Amino acid sequence: MNDFVDQKLTRFIGVLGLDMLTKVESIAPTSQLMKTNYLKPLMQGSAMVLLGVMAVAIPASAQAKKSPPNVVIVITDDQGYGDFGFTGNTAINTPNIDKLRGEGVLLNNFHVDPTCAPTRSALMTGRYSNRVGVWHTVQGRSMLRRRETTMADVFSKNGYATGLFGKWHLGDCYPYRPEDRGFKHTVYHGAGGVGQAPDYWGNDYFDDTYIVNGKFQQFTGYCTDVWFDEGMKFIQANKDKPFFAYISTNAPHSPLNCPEEYSKPYEGNDKVSDAKFYGMITNIDDNMAKLTAMLEREGLADNTILVFMTDNGTAGGLKKGRGYDGNMRGKKNSEYEGGHRVPFIIRWPNGKIEAGKSIEQLTAHIDILPTMIDLCGLESPKVEFDGTSLRDVIYPNTENWPDRTLMVETQRVVDPEKWRHCAVLTDQWRLVTGTELYDIKTDAKHSNDVALQHPEVVEQLRGKYDGFWDDVSREHNLTSYMVIGSDHSPVVTLSSHDWLLDQLPPWNQPHVIAGDVALESHWAIEVERDGDYEISLRRWPVEADKGINDGTYGKAYSYKKARLRIGDIDQSMDIPAGAKEVTFKVHLKKGVTKLAPLFIDGDFQATPYYAYVTHQAKAGWQSPAGMNIPVYDPSYGRNKLGKSNKAVK
Repeated sequence: MNDFVDQKLTRFIGVLGLDMLTKVESIAPTSQLMKTNYLKPLMQGSAMVLLGVMAVAIPASAQAKKSPPNVVIVITDDQGYGDFGFTGNTAINTPNIDKLRGEGVLLNNFHVDPTCAPTRSALMTGRYSNRVGVWHTVQGRSMLRRRETTMADVFSKNGYATGLFGKWHLGDCYPYRPEDRGFKHTVYHGAGGVGQAPDYWGNDYFDDTYIVNGKFQQFTGYCTDVWFDEGMKFIQANKDKPFFAYISTNAPHSPLNCPEEYSKPYEGNDKVSDAKFYGMITNIDDNMAKLTAMLEREGLADNTILVFMTDNGTAGGLKKGRGYDGNMRGKKNSEYEGGHRVPFIIRWPNGKIEAGKSIEQLTAHIDILPTMIDLCGLESPKVEFDGTSLRDVIYPNTENWPDRTLMVETQRVVDPEKWRHCAVLTDQWRLVTGTELYDIKTDAKHSNDVALQHPEVVEQLRGKYDGFWDDVSREHNLTSYMVIGSDHSPVVTLSSHDWLLDQLPPWNQPHVIAGDVALESHWAIEVERDGDYEISLRRWPVEADKGINDGTYGKAYSYKKARLRIGDIDQSMDIPAGAKEVTFKVHLKKGVTKLAPLFIDGDFQATPYYAYVTHQAKAGWQSPAGMNIPVYDPSYGRNKLGKSNKAVK
């Protein structure tokens, strides 16, 4: 049983008394052994034990029982610890987030994964990303295993309205989409960023087309403004019942685009790494002001747990000696401190959280779901969390807070490798890649490797990592299969982003435009039912509405044949002149398999970037009209101004 459940039950018994034990169990189910252990001191009549337990501050759960708090989590993309005014960056303008930090508690030793999808998987599940199948951002390794319980699942089952706005990045196909994972209202872009291969073709942050509850919808305005506006509409529509709003911005992730009024003030400043990167952050800050003002105006601020965090170290905040590193080594995708230590702010007036407090104990993304369950008084799922509730450090009751050891990894490969870009964290030490040791108390910059001076610490922490690896690696051979043949998703869209191969695939639209190819690759597929299927192969996505060999948007080809390989089926057909797609009709058997199609021109062959699959075929289903997808119009929005920055790093 997890520590947070243990602590929670102890507190409740002390406050509510023995006669309320059954009510406590309804909030946090426990084993018979736990009941016996906690009942024993009470049955013995130990007044000192009971009084000590009763002394623990519990305003959160008491309030939750009266009126469950709302929860809003805002998470930004690629914004590091040093990309804020309150952390010491004198060049950046973030007054509203700085103000929020003064109104809430800052977890100042808070850690995430060094890249985006892994962080999101751990945040959503309370479990290590390496355990839940998300150790990469592409290559079929960014899909959260379908058996996992998400934060949205928990809130939804406890009667909360749930909404996602912005970035998901835990799977674009059934059963991995946010609408499959507990979110009842969704407005989001494809994959890990606007302009990546699964995203609507031509999206560039301005006047884009996003997915709204499974259907494509065109928006006016800048992407970050859209996410916050849609999130606030959701909050206002559900203000009479508890809600969980997850506002997950793609900014300031590349490509670096923002309204000119935000980037211009930073131009020419020799302290600024990139004017657009800083401008994107200031735009986020302005949207935080709109969000907090709306919560106040609607009378929701006091009973709303408002969280602000980021997903990894900075990506654009350090360039050519410019920018602010927060006195840390490393940035995004680094196992050093700057790659995974980020700020985490939590504000909840009704919960009596101490404004302006800074918590220095070691905490992490895996702690947030257990913490929300605890603070909101939710019924806990039967899940073995890797994290623990942070109640005792937030309120505080730090004498009950144990020494802990946490793991951070950035694998970014198809199959994880032991000791690859990892760090073992304690309150004092950082063991990096199993060989380098740093005393974080005196060496935040990781500049002095003291492994030779403390071999016993190295040995101890290596042992901790060994145990972690032995545990999580047992299921590294499992693959997350995209499901076809489900009525939950009559048409399944596959893109090169999720090719399962040992090299980086063409994961964004600039790669597709350039014609980056893989000679042999495949998608991992689960056929849900025996039956007839149609599989449509394309060089361009359906909304681009261009021929297979057309070069309007990028490199042209002269493919002559298409070949379909799936299961024991191997079929080929000629590609008609001007054809936008080639559709195969096949009968598939239930089970897992590989979809490995090819376009062929003489001796040259390459995998199509896009494939569409249905088990409910009807005439014209593979067209934009048949899929109810608006055809991309390059004259709409910012693209017509010629200001789009398509470079993705």
